[in-house]
Amino acid sequence: MKFKKLVTLAITSLVAIGAVGCKSQTTGTEDKDDKTIVVGASATPHAEILEHIKPALEKEGYKLEVKVFNDYVLPNTGLSEGSLDANYFQHVPYLEETIKEKGYKLTYITKVHIEPIGLYSQKIKNVSELKDKDTVAIPQDPTNGGRALKLLADNGIIKVKEGVELLTVNDITENTKNLQFKALDAEQLPSALPDVAAAIINTNYALAANLNPLNDAIILESKDSPYANILAVREEDKDSEKLKALAAALNTDDVKTFIQEKYKGAIIPAF
Repeated sequence: MKFKKLVTLAITSLVAIGAVGCKSQTTGTEDKDDKTIVVGASATPHAEILEHIKPALEKEGYKLEVKVFNDYVLPNTGLSEGSLDANYFQHVPYLEETIKEKGYKLTYITKVHIEPIGLYSQKIKNVSELKDKDTVAIPQDPTNGGRALKLLADNGIIKVKEGVELLTVNDITENTKNLQFKALDAEQLPSALPDVAAAIINTNYALAANLNPLNDAIILESKDSPYANILAVREEDKDSEKLKALAAALNTDDVKTFIQEKYKGAIIPAF
């Protein structure tokens, strides 16, 4: 019996030592992971800007991993579920609408740039050329769809109700050309250009389709647009040191110069 007790004690001790060893190893892994920042981003210009700041973050001991997304839904889903530390693809109203709709516990910690939305066409050169019952494609999501209608209203193409936060086609009060509106996912708008009279396209998708907002847009949102693109994070992580380092790296004079020189005014720094 004594022998069995000794064996049992020995095994228990070994298990305990093994558990301590595993715990130490896990802690080391967590420390290593804490120096890695995983960010979801649209390809252009967001991922390009993030790639530009990688060397600056490496000097501070952080490894930046950029995951590129081609839609506006998955980056917030991934952030909420924890597969991303942050995302950089959206403007403030879009994040607010997503939080309202999905209940995500997300926020943002810095503004980075503004992408003026614009009207593009392969068939006309001026809005005066729009004909009766022409079809104009607009983004399907509520915030960018409303933003598109506001752009048309600001340029006298339609009239809309005053004071509406998220405009829809039901808020159009005057449409003298009886324009038809086709709502599509934002990423589909450039490829829809051959099939519609014109399309209102977010700048990131315009650039990806080799459209230059300053040269190719028939009309373009003003530079005082409130739709600043942001670095979004989970509420619980807003004070994270590594995310503070990321936000600081995105708001430097170097990044401002990079944006101005690379995008030639199509993308505007928001800091």
